[in-house]
Amino acid sequence: MIERILPGAVVSVETTAETEDIELFPEELEYIRTSAPRRQGEFRAVRACARRALATLGLPPAPFLPGRRGEPRWPESVVGSMTHCIGYRAAALAPAAEVLTIGIDAEPNLPLPEGVLEAIGLAEEMPQLRALTRSDPTVCADRLLFSAKESVYKAWFPLTGLMLDFSEASLTLGPDGTFTARLLVPGPVVAGRRLPGFDGRWLAEDGFVATAITVPQS
Repeated sequence: MIERILPGAVVSVETTAETEDIELFPEELEYIRTSAPRRQGEFRAVRACARRALATLGLPPAPFLPGRRGEPRWPESVVGSMTHCIGYRAAALAPAAEVLTIGIDAEPNLPLPEGVLEAIGLAEEMPQLRALTRSDPTVCADRLLFSAKESVYKAWFPLTGLMLDFSEASLTLGPDGTFTARLLVPGPVVAGRRLPGFDGRWLAEDGFVATAITVPQS
């Protein structure tokens, strides 16, 4: 599913398995030693996806330990992103020489719990959510907005090392499967140019909504 909204330079692997039988590195085992069984299962499954993607890029297995904000830490020669929700896990990796940053997210195509939209959405984003619902009632527009904002953060953090609040990016969701994110705070400076935001793609399929952002090096 996720590969349909990623460019050819990005290798993605997905699974619907709750866990995967892979041999974790000692430091990975230590990290999840006290975690609940469900958390251990998703940790294994999404890292199995990442290892397969890494192998497709011609690179040897490596541990993927979370950083200080929970972000996956990748080998120096690659960039990537992970996502996991109940029933779906995926990883997307690309050579760092070709891609600057990646952000992916998948969510169940279900309405957000009560109160969450008010916490993550901006007033200017609400009319387009209503319009998207009228255009395609099968897509939970509020959940799509949440997913897109998650992808924005995942693309933003490797470039800045900073948190980004839901209120610090204004999103426009197109009915054609695209979205744009306008940063409301100073964007990261890349090659001497400040990025004003991100462009992404989305889809709804098999009970999930998925979003992805890829920023090429060029």
